[in-house]
Amino acid sequence: MCESSAYLMKDGNDELILEDVVMMKPEGDKIVLTSILGEQKEVNANIDHIDLLHHKIMLTPRG
Repeated sequence: MCESSAYLMKDGNDELILEDVVMMKPEGDKIVLTSILGEQKEVNANIDHIDLLHHKIMLTPRG
């Protein structure tokens, strides 16, 4: 499978936001993440990097 897990990088720690992410969509200042099961999370964050080899989406808080 090609799903990824999304993490929020805060104070040197990676906090898991959502597993099995299949879609990311920017909406204003937020990013909407959708999992393979349809669960959605809105995060006020910027994309730091996406590691396709390890299936990780790394986000940093905005503001």
